[in-house]
Amino acid sequence: MTTPTPVLFIHGLWLHSTSWQPWIELFREAGYEPSAPGWPGDPDTVEEARKHPESIADHGIDDVVEHYAALIAELPAPPVLVGHSFGGMIAQKLLGQDRAAAAVAIDAAQIKGDLPLPLSALKATLPVFRNPANRHRSVSLTAEQFRFAFGNAISEDESAELHARWTIPAPGKPLYEAAAANFNPHSAAKVDTKNSGRGPLLLVAGGKDHTVPEAVTRATLKQYRHSEAVTDFMTFPDRGHSLVIDGGWREVADAALAWLGRQQLEGSR
Repeated sequence: MTTPTPVLFIHGLWLHSTSWQPWIELFREAGYEPSAPGWPGDPDTVEEARKHPESIADHGIDDVVEHYAALIAELPAPPVLVGHSFGGMIAQKLLGQDRAAAAVAIDAAQIKGDLPLPLSALKATLPVFRNPANRHRSVSLTAEQFRFAFGNAISEDESAELHARWTIPAPGKPLYEAAAANFNPHSAAKVDTKNSGRGPLLLVAGGKDHTVPEAVTRATLKQYRHSEAVTDFMTFPDRGHSLVIDGGWREVADAALAWLGRQQLEGSR
């Protein structure tokens, strides 16, 4: 009897975990056992998250890593992790800690050691950085801010629809931690990029991403050069930061599934 391989989907800032539902259905059809638990403090629905932004506030990178590590410990086998944005950073940290069988990090937030952020990334995160007090608060994006940070490569109507459907307030703390990472030897944004015994990693970039430009993902890839473990790179030239939730999500999901198959990490073991 075969056992389905568990998959954990990890969302990033400003998106609710339920935005992964199409991916969950696709991966389940492919024979995996997928789930998408939210970050610590995340309410179960988008509506509740918007009503109670204080529940999400002040959670940092280490809080989120420990939260998912505890969930992983309850699984029957090490999971495949699929993370977007800060979820991609979290997935890399967990993979580096040997807690996962493999990871797909999509438009992953910068890790310690990456080059300074390009101007578009600074503009995308300005809603948080414009007020130092936001380090301990949760911050929402307006439809216009979401359009620049996530929806610049899709139509204005689709961007507005995705903003209305999936966005929630996000804690400012992870962004402050990532921004200061290169000045802090003990930064929470540090990833064990030298681990040669970890599972395979796929880094995915969107060529038109304003929030995590492709240059950031390539800088992350370069940091893994001292690891003998599989580290692959894939880019979608015409896609922005919304690539996991917009109308082209299936292309990205199918590519992730195909890559997992090449790593001999099929749905059932």
